[in-house]
Amino acid sequence: MSTLLVKHADLLVTMDGARPRIPDGGLLVRDNVIEQVGPTAELPTEAERVLDARGMIVLPGLVNAHHHLCQTLTRAVPAAQDAALFRWLKTLYPIWARLTPEAIHTSALVGLAELMLSGCTTAADHLYIYPNGCRIDHEIQAASEIGIRFHACRGSMSLGESQGGLPPDRVVEDEDHILRDTRRAIETYHDPERYAMLRVAVAPCSPFSVTPDLMREAAALARSYGVHLHTHLAETADEDAFCLREFGRRPVEYAADLGWVGGDVWHAHCVHLDDREVALFARTGTGVCHCPSSNMRLASGIAPVRSYLDAGVRVGLGVDGSASNDSSHLLAEARMALLLQRVSGNPAGLSAEEALWLATVGGARVLGRDDIGQLAPGKAADLIGFRLDRLDYAGALHDPLAALVFCAPQHVELAVINGRAVVQEGHLLTVDLEPLIARHNRIARELVSGG
Repeated sequence: MSTLLVKHADLLVTMDGARPRIPDGGLLVRDNVIEQVGPTAELPTEAERVLDARGMIVLPGLVNAHHHLCQTLTRAVPAAQDAALFRWLKTLYPIWARLTPEAIHTSALVGLAELMLSGCTTAADHLYIYPNGCRIDHEIQAASEIGIRFHACRGSMSLGESQGGLPPDRVVEDEDHILRDTRRAIETYHDPERYAMLRVAVAPCSPFSVTPDLMREAAALARSYGVHLHTHLAETADEDAFCLREFGRRPVEYAADLGWVGGDVWHAHCVHLDDREVALFARTGTGVCHCPSSNMRLASGIAPVRSYLDAGVRVGLGVDGSASNDSSHLLAEARMALLLQRVSGNPAGLSAEEALWLATVGGARVLGRDDIGQLAPGKAADLIGFRLDRLDYAGALHDPLAALVFCAPQHVELAVINGRAVVQEGHLLTVDLEPLIARHNRIARELVSGG
């Protein structure tokens, strides 16, 4: 049996129970599972591997509950810089139609590397466009190579422009094929066991890009395999108008009528919900992934996260697409979540500790997991450490945990996933970044130029 001892953290934050903070803290890991947490003086003195966390704050690895990794290739595209969601999508669909398997694999490595350096140890990605032989397998391979815990959401679009949908017909798929390939992905890759490194979710893209029939069939497929369901919902006022025009009801009622509420469902964004809809989510256990930077970037609005939390809705954080956020930094999303809940006038709209709770325990619960997001016996050995002696935190050590959120977002000094150190001394150990970045930039240039 392998053992790992992390010791002498200036502060260890468990996010467990009453969320204790342990000065000079540490933990013992056995076979990739946390066995003991507490003050260093109360832990064993020896292990096969020992990591000294002096000068660091250590906390659970962050959980990213919504992303589009392939969009790292289309950041800051000039024609899409000042557009709301529907025009932004219409601008980028033709570019994404040129994606290749190499582009999917390379962009996934880039986005996941960014996430890991920002403190993310578990990521869910929603891949919903599959041109030119692209498959969800290509990003699953990248996740396995880089060593992150991964939830692959097999997305889809089936409602093209000729049928009243938003995407061009050439980027949508046949619904029978979608269901077959989703079934294949589940049977090939999904691991339902505790501490799984790879799970698969069923994820039709949105009300304006798939049919009601596909939503129903996708929900039935997911539940027949016991996997989770994911989609975009209530992101913009335009989506609200689309649903009222096409289906005669608002997005949440539409989703509920199709079976898309429950403890096995989580929706991205959920900006435009009223009190009755919030209560429905709370009552049914439906999860929400809040994506603050993307919602601001696309002028979508401010999700009522305070209302969600007060009502008992499960809420996590996501960076969303790297072309609507232009970053894959999950700690930055925690900071934005805090600021966005305060900007309308409530200085206590969200606390720093609540923001980090959303990024850890909240995200884990949204993904249907109780084995990650906390540092406690029986939890997966996913942890991160930030150095506190850096310039960025000077004068903020009155409350080191709050400093992570209030101060400028930083990169981790240490990251351990499934008991394996993947970042040490601020360096990612599992991928050579220099050639990866060069390859990614080449693909991005060719993709956007059409060359």
